[in-house]
Amino acid sequence: MSLARHLLASSLRRPGARLSWHIGSKKQACAVFSDALFPFNVQGGDGSATFRTTARSFATQRSTRTQGKTTDEPTASGFEKVSLGEAGTHEIKSTDSNDQPSMVDYLPSSMQPYARLARLDKPIGTMLLLWPCCWSTAIAAPLGSGPDLKLLGLFAAGSFIMRGAGCTINDMWDADFDKSVARTKTRPLASGELTHKQALGFLAVQLSAGLGVLLSLPNTWYCFQLGAASLPFVVSYPLMKRFTNWPQLVLGITFNWGAFMGWAATHGSLDFSVIGPLYCSGIAWTLVYDTLYAHQDKVDDSKLGLKSTALYFGEHTKPILHCFAALAMANWSLAGYAVGYESPLYYAGCSLAWAHLAWQINTAILDEPENLADRFRKNNQVGAIVFASCAAGSLAAAAL
Repeated sequence: MSLARHLLASSLRRPGARLSWHIGSKKQACAVFSDALFPFNVQGGDGSATFRTTARSFATQRSTRTQGKTTDEPTASGFEKVSLGEAGTHEIKSTDSNDQPSMVDYLPSSMQPYARLARLDKPIGTMLLLWPCCWSTAIAAPLGSGPDLKLLGLFAAGSFIMRGAGCTINDMWDADFDKSVARTKTRPLASGELTHKQALGFLAVQLSAGLGVLLSLPNTWYCFQLGAASLPFVVSYPLMKRFTNWPQLVLGITFNWGAFMGWAATHGSLDFSVIGPLYCSGIAWTLVYDTLYAHQDKVDDSKLGLKSTALYFGEHTKPILHCFAALAMANWSLAGYAVGYESPLYYAGCSLAWAHLAWQINTAILDEPENLADRFRKNNQVGAIVFASCAAGSLAAAAL
């Protein structure tokens, strides 16, 4: 540790010195230290520059000694800001709780802004879009059999593509707002890494790829019409925070459209006695996880005049979210009953998913973004539990 301090201090004493750290397959060892073990300050020899950083700052951020400036330098690893005060103070802050490099860091530099625009470095959004497709595919399978694996693969591809397209649309609408929100100011459009024209071209590629997946589904024409019906919600959702206290409800309507698609691809029709409750359960689930997520931005949103259920529910957030968690549980159970699941395995799984949601709500600290981001990511487990419950309920029917 003392050797690292010595080397870093020595480099700062050289006039015009600049530091550059890289995460790569063979370069990590030279720079990455534990945040908990090695926060430090290094004073330059001329007394004009003080570096304050932590281990995560070694990942991809580069800084030069500059007097009297404040600059934002977006990076692939989520480093938010480099502040260079009049004394040359450098403060590097990370908004990404993941200490490990993402797949984006290994892409060519010209591709990295597009990958971050599509949130390739944050796969949880893709999973939250995918799980309702998986539930629907599993619950649509004939009793006694498992879900169609080919269909699951197509939905996985479609979710990956369309979640990225949704993020592109979101950032095109919100670039001006994103510049003023701490969590989003380094996004490629907000920071100026990409232009709107470049984003529009990228969106055309994403939507074309999404159309290709949609046209690969069974019962193609029916699925095409149903999939196309979701596009108005995909395009308008980012605008909802300007007009309604319930943008998370619109997100739920949009993100859980897959609850229709799995059944439609399997049967070429919809049975609303089954799919209706399944869809409603997903919306209630989304209201839980995205309200907690929205609490991260409530201060900035309030200043900008934007709306959210986090601001609307305020101090009543937790009791209200418990009601939505119970509603999700009730609708998961109702969907299983309607399709003919009799095994307690399904209902036990739904109860476990509800218990997970209750734990998230009870342990959420509404003024701590890191805690809230962690609870948000934990919803991947909720989606997986419900999917496993659907598959188990169907397979158990063969034994009854």
